[in-house]
Amino acid sequence: MSTPAAHAVEKVYRIEWGRIVATLIRLLGDFDLAEESAQEAFAAAVDQWDESGVPENPRAWIIQTARNKAIDRIRRNMRYTEKLALMGNAVVGTEAQQPIYDTTEIPDDQLRLIFTCCHPALALDAQVALTLRTLCGLETEEIARAFLTSTTTMAQRLVRAKRKIRDAKIPYVVPETKDMAERLQAVQTVIYLVFNEGYVATRGNSLVRGDLCSEAIRLGRLVMSLMGPVPPREVTALVALMLLHDARREARLDAAGEIVVLEEQDRSLWKHEQIAEALPLVQAAMRGAPGPLALQAAIAALHCSAGRPEETDWEEIVRLYEVLARVQPSPVVALNHAVAVAMVEGPERGLEQMQELGVSGELENYHLLHAARADMYRRLERFVEAAKEYEKALALVTNDSEKRYLEKRKREVTK
Repeated sequence: MSTPAAHAVEKVYRIEWGRIVATLIRLLGDFDLAEESAQEAFAAAVDQWDESGVPENPRAWIIQTARNKAIDRIRRNMRYTEKLALMGNAVVGTEAQQPIYDTTEIPDDQLRLIFTCCHPALALDAQVALTLRTLCGLETEEIARAFLTSTTTMAQRLVRAKRKIRDAKIPYVVPETKDMAERLQAVQTVIYLVFNEGYVATRGNSLVRGDLCSEAIRLGRLVMSLMGPVPPREVTALVALMLLHDARREARLDAAGEIVVLEEQDRSLWKHEQIAEALPLVQAAMRGAPGPLALQAAIAALHCSAGRPEETDWEEIVRLYEVLARVQPSPVVALNHAVAVAMVEGPERGLEQMQELGVSGELENYHLLHAARADMYRRLERFVEAAKEYEKALALVTNDSEKRYLEKRKREVTK
């Protein structure tokens, strides 16, 4: 039976995992030890909080408990003397040297973690995957799905990345501004993937995890500020893109937690002050030759600038997707372009492009391809084919909210 303590532990795990692990990695200097100790601390919290109540600062309790469990584990290891000497007082200092976890000020261990994971000594995909594992607590299977690869392959990448950080003694610091450029692409990718996991959660009952969205925006703004008075355009674009997507967050679900598609959303619920903040950033990012994030931000800006669905400038969105496909070609960009084409030229033309895209098989296990095809068939009143595509999408979707939405759509075409 679920208890108040179990609910509290689940909430802390969902919201604070990244901060806790980032702090433990700083204290312990070991990715695996930090993750394993955190897991043990969360398990202990279920029993102890049930007896003694939830502590005033749950995050600090988890960090301290995990730290103690890590020390116990090191001491059980035959080589613990060498390990303790390497870690120094950060782990086994006297009580006066113990870290203080201020409830009002959160050190940017997460930012240090991102830059550590995004060290140029690691391959780009390993950088991103490692940060998603440690910062967001995503399971290896979920990360593999995001990369469209196998769980085994992703597990091997994570092991190799952790080993390289350890063996190369990569420092756990935010680099000097002059050294940031070589890590910037990976850092941007990581922050955006963190945001995406909050915007469309891989797992769970709810589509949205607002805590991850807010944290990604905070980290994006922090990186932008670190880059000086005139940050690179793509850094500005990233912050703008996240602000624009997040501005629509409250309208994406109804009172029952069910998905509301863009064309049906109550636009009065959008955060218009956030949109107003983002639009000048988009303009700045689009000066000169725009990069991939600037183009995506410009597309999001067109959606957010339309007072009503029918006022959306779909022709310009099609054009921007065509530019994006040249700058950063990918099957997902091609799918989004096909959806936009359908809004301009009709579902038949959109479906043709999706069928061409499906020949390669790259998105065969991507549920949104089948959901988009199903929607095209539904609009064309080809309900049997629509139902088949909804069935394929349902077999692949992992988020409960998306699953309920697809089931609803399937019922509509099988009446």
